[in-house]
Amino acid sequence: MADRSDLQKKPGSAAAQAPAGSSAVGAFLDDARRLAPVTDTDPRGRLVFALDATMSRQPTWDLACRLQGEMFGTASGLDGLAVQLVYFRGFDECRASRWVADAATLTNLMGRIDCRGGQTQIARVLRHVRTEAGRVPVRALVYVGDAMEEPVDALCAIAGELGLLGVKAFMFHEGPDADAGRAFREIARLTGGAYAGFDAGAPGTLAGLLRAAAAYASGGTAALQRLAGREGEARRLLTAMPGRP
Repeated sequence: MADRSDLQKKPGSAAAQAPAGSSAVGAFLDDARRLAPVTDTDPRGRLVFALDATMSRQPTWDLACRLQGEMFGTASGLDGLAVQLVYFRGFDECRASRWVADAATLTNLMGRIDCRGGQTQIARVLRHVRTEAGRVPVRALVYVGDAMEEPVDALCAIAGELGLLGVKAFMFHEGPDADAGRAFREIARLTGGAYAGFDAGAPGTLAGLLRAAAAYASGGTAALQRLAGREGEARRLLTAMPGRP
């Protein structure tokens, strides 16, 4: 997975056989390959930023694109942050960038992607994070989505493995889908992370949640505690984390 262009493609599947696809996907991969990579020995805290990019998600994708710089802003006063973008959309498409260390690069990558119809592929995201955490220390997964269309027990099994690897999942849930809410809460619990709901009509909430997750990824529980002294969403995440190690 040198350029992490497609996560665990299924041999013989349409996605495995197809070329790069749309010009947007091709541009995303070109940009990802040109990035100056964050090395495996880089001391910055690592956060996987994973988003559901199926058709219903375009407004929130655009919002996340505007807000993601706040993660780097929060981390700049700590030990820094390296972020890897992961998204899924359409039929069997799930891709990841290399690790990047600045907001402008991540914004450019996200700006190449539009949302397309399809079902959720959360299991592929979790398996990818498990693989990355086996190579380099990954402190946090931030997942932003509104639905869950997969067997929840399978997701929970992988989430348990992430917990053993020390990866905290911060599951940010837009909307009222009860099945998704239950699954996201359980994934967060099994990893020792936190669940939080938000409304895309109140962008300040998502911004605060991203800042809180970045604080944890870059500086651990101590950094999150300091931010919680000033910001409500950080207090919310800190309270929701079961063990707070």
